[in-house]
Amino acid sequence: MRLQPIDLQKIKIQDPFWTKHVKLVGEAIIPYQWDAMNDRIPDAEPSHCLENFAVAAGRKKGEFYGAVFQDTDIAKWLEAVGFSLAAEKNPELEKTADEVIDLIAEAQQEDGYLDTYFIIKEPDKRWKNLREGHELYTAGHMMEAATAYYQGTGKKKFLGVVEKLADLLCDTFGSEDGKIHGYPGHQEVEIGLIKLFQVTGKRKYLDLAKYFIDARGTGENYFLQEISRGDSGNIFPELSDYRPEYSQSDRPVREQEAAEGHAVRAVYMYSAMADLAYEYKDEELMAACKRLWNNIVQRQMYITGGIGASGILERFTVDYDLPNDCNYAESCASIGLAMFGIRMANITKDASYIDTVERALYNTVLAGIALDGKSFFYVNPLEVWPDNCMERTSKEHVKPTRQKWFGVACCPPNIARTLASMGQYIYSVGETALYVHLFISNEVCIEMETGEVKVSLETKFPFENLVRIKVSHVPDGGMTLAVRIPEYAGMYQMTAKGQLLEYKEEKGYAYLALAQDADISISFEAPAKFVRANPKVRADCGKTAVVKGPLVYCLEEIDNGKNLAELYVDTEKEIQEVPSELFGGITELVLQGKRMEESAWDEKVLYGEHPVKLSDVTLKAIPYAYWNNRGMGEMAVWVKELISG
Repeated sequence: MRLQPIDLQKIKIQDPFWTKHVKLVGEAIIPYQWDAMNDRIPDAEPSHCLENFAVAAGRKKGEFYGAVFQDTDIAKWLEAVGFSLAAEKNPELEKTADEVIDLIAEAQQEDGYLDTYFIIKEPDKRWKNLREGHELYTAGHMMEAATAYYQGTGKKKFLGVVEKLADLLCDTFGSEDGKIHGYPGHQEVEIGLIKLFQVTGKRKYLDLAKYFIDARGTGENYFLQEISRGDSGNIFPELSDYRPEYSQSDRPVREQEAAEGHAVRAVYMYSAMADLAYEYKDEELMAACKRLWNNIVQRQMYITGGIGASGILERFTVDYDLPNDCNYAESCASIGLAMFGIRMANITKDASYIDTVERALYNTVLAGIALDGKSFFYVNPLEVWPDNCMERTSKEHVKPTRQKWFGVACCPPNIARTLASMGQYIYSVGETALYVHLFISNEVCIEMETGEVKVSLETKFPFENLVRIKVSHVPDGGMTLAVRIPEYAGMYQMTAKGQLLEYKEEKGYAYLALAQDADISISFEAPAKFVRANPKVRADCGKTAVVKGPLVYCLEEIDNGKNLAELYVDTEKEIQEVPSELFGGITELVLQGKRMEESAWDEKVLYGEHPVKLSDVTLKAIPYAYWNNRGMGEMAVWVKELISG
């Protein structure tokens, strides 16, 4: 039996580390993004997202504006609103969301079709350009938004809109004669259909998701057929030299050995594959999920949980190709990786998946948004020299400072919906078992088959490694508490009333049988440490990074001066952990090292025989998630290691 997420209406997060991020959703991120989608942010890229719906609904005259998938910005915003309303009621926000849903319903066509690009701009090309058109991708995000809004508010209007859309998809696509035998150019609708099935119980939605996965990459490639018919090729010029592996459609999904192509498309598809493998008891599909997951985390993932090495086509490349200063590591891709990982953990009850989910959430996902919630990174490099982040170069996609908004703004609302739904990553529930995945302070009421259980978790993690879990209303028949043992945790122990508890360890969880209410303390060691990359990662040979628990640290120019490439870290010297009030309270790391001296070099001399001279230097590192919150400057995660002997 797979584990299930908790009801987000039943959890209250009050955590020294995460509260400032989670509260930001309702207080700043949702209002700011609402202004952005209404084109009210000065000097920001315009959105016209809501304007498109008003035109499609006939409320005003105008042309379509933006990317072909512009509708998904408001879909993800509504999803974040749904999650936010589940956590805390907000009548004014709910009223605004209801008005948006009314507008979307007006824009929907009589047969259920819903996509403002094709309604306004190319009504005669519905479903003809699946390679580029993103109609199914947009539909998927609408379905995810509607299910979240229904679960957060109990209101069914939006759910009815997407059911009508999903019914149209079921009538349009499939293996039967007279239907379109295609599949999405950008995967996402599979996730939406599965969530719609989970809420409505309508099996046909699940079956259509399975069809889209099963048909992909079989027989003659559908997207190449579209090109040969002349039905696609006008929306994205960069896809003129189209290769099916870009969209993971070069072979059947069960035969795919390594993650390839566009990183976001890949992990969205893998997430749906995991769900379908469970629902249909498809062992071959589950084997593919495990194989693809292992390829990512063992050979194609950054230490920060970022994925997608190439800025060109935002894609995976080859094993161990992980450049630091020109990578893509899109925020959406790390969110997709977390989505994939939590599904695999819930199905397999294997905590190693959560190690990666945690890595992505604490690093790349958080780095994608400023601490005021009003600017964003789309791309998440591990090394930045602002001067060479220039247009028409290999680094033109790298931004040295967060942006107010984007013409293609998929990442900001994706981050919003992720932060708003953090509870689904903290716990999962079995029939008589509660699984604790992440150490985030909260209070929650858990619905189990044997009754409602109340849980309180208190911690100052990740800066202190002590967790207290109080469980009350334990059912008469007892229950199981399974607490994750992180891969970085040393000297892990559980105590109650000062006495050590014996637990059963299985797949990275510590299992305790509870017969009555319990007050349990978990402690472990997770000091800051130096880590190195496999030598096959050429970009990191001879370099080191410093981590503490799930947090990856970085050096910034504001603390360590210009030209971070001159620095060497002495890994023989102790790392000092220093409490700081910076960013609302963090642990800074103080390192010892050397700096290459420039004094011998005249600026007129580019090359010479000057000997290398090094001088002592004290370095300061901060969590990567918080870089660029004190102004623009250089940043580096990997630093050269001072090697003696």
